[in-house]
Amino acid sequence: MTILKPLIGLEIHGYLETKEKLFCRCKNFHDMKQIKPNTNICPICTGQPGAKPMPPNQQAINKTIQIGLMLNCNVNTIDDKKPWIFQRKHYNWPDMPTGYQKTISGAHSTNPVVAGEFLGIRITEAHLEEDPAAWNPDKGTVDYNRAGAPLIEIVTEPDFTSAKQVEIWLKQLVLTLSYIKSLNKDAGIKADVNVNIKGVSKRAEIKNVNSITEIVKAINSELARHEKEKPQKQETRRWNSITQKTELMRSKEDAADYRFIPEPDLPAIKITKKRVQEIKKNLPESPMQKLEKIIKKHKINKINAEVLTQNLEIVELFEKVVEKISPKIALPWVTVEWLGVLNYNKKSADEIKINPKHLIELLQLLEQNKITQLKAKEILRKFIPNSYSPLKEAKSSEKISNEKELSKIIKEILKQNQKSVEDYKAGESKAVNFLMGQVMQKTNRRADFQIARKVLEKELG
Repeated sequence: MTILKPLIGLEIHGYLETKEKLFCRCKNFHDMKQIKPNTNICPICTGQPGAKPMPPNQQAINKTIQIGLMLNCNVNTIDDKKPWIFQRKHYNWPDMPTGYQKTISGAHSTNPVVAGEFLGIRITEAHLEEDPAAWNPDKGTVDYNRAGAPLIEIVTEPDFTSAKQVEIWLKQLVLTLSYIKSLNKDAGIKADVNVNIKGVSKRAEIKNVNSITEIVKAINSELARHEKEKPQKQETRRWNSITQKTELMRSKEDAADYRFIPEPDLPAIKITKKRVQEIKKNLPESPMQKLEKIIKKHKINKINAEVLTQNLEIVELFEKVVEKISPKIALPWVTVEWLGVLNYNKKSADEIKINPKHLIELLQLLEQNKITQLKAKEILRKFIPNSYSPLKEAKSSEKISNEKELSKIIKEILKQNQKSVEDYKAGESKAVNFLMGQVMQKTNRRADFQIARKVLEKELG
């Protein structure tokens, strides 16, 4: 029985997180549907006659270098006599008004970053290019709001052998690049997926598959087609998410079909080794490095460590807090309580500036038995939108653990809730929970829960 060997390669496109578009001053943000069509535009990004591109966005250049370094690639520099040169990639579609796309790729260009490896998959190269407009062929409309937005394209070798492997790898890629805030987190990624079966079929390229979920579905569907039909011509196909099948677009183009020529309106970009080294010095640790360090240094199990490292702001907050607080105490307050507060308020960690000092102070008050856990949680919820020092509030929120003081409060509560007292004496166990809630409310959550419960049960006889 012949064992079939799938060969799968990816050309991953991600929107770079920059303030402006690549060659003009128009704003760069992903969700262009939130604004009126064709309002975030200028003569440059709409390709009007006589309009010349501005020098490329420096943020986009730096983020391209960062991505290359995070993927263990070589960055080409002017010191190696390898300047970055933008090309005109010609094609005639309504989404590209100039008739060509400006890209640092093609026959006459040096790719910015090359020959990398990420989690066992070889990276062929990564390059920078402009995004086309949004063309709706059904309505015949074109929206240029996103035209000219900076895109990074990451090209892998055909080293994947299954859709599941692709899924795991892409999730780690997105997580890793989130640590350098290089990709627009709301935009997600899209990919051109190259699929064939070694010795059985010719390569098919599936264009513009959006989201990791759809990429996985498209790969599985196309592999099934190749196994059944054994296609012998290279093709360019599209993914139909409704039929869950790929559809023929055209025969596969060669590079010559795009008629690459150097962009005459843009100078060569001269990246020095010194600039690359400066950027490298400021890179954060990767999620894998963080994970290994957290487990080893703080003796945390892998599951909890993975929760921490899913977000750079969260793991950095934890690392600051454990400088003063025991990891055993800090862990649930960061991974459960603080994440819970963020989720409740529909906020991501990078949207809220929490000062680690304030969380340290809160947990120190808790360790010193100056406030109750309930009070600490209440204060933590107030850290949105801005954290603050809880020390002043703690003075008026000190834990009440004196039995005589609690007895006085509880007697008053029992007098006001005679029905609950009678229910308790009649065997209704839930009544004591209600009464404890009244105690915590009356004391503004300052009562020591265990002592208060003991005094309450005593007063109830």
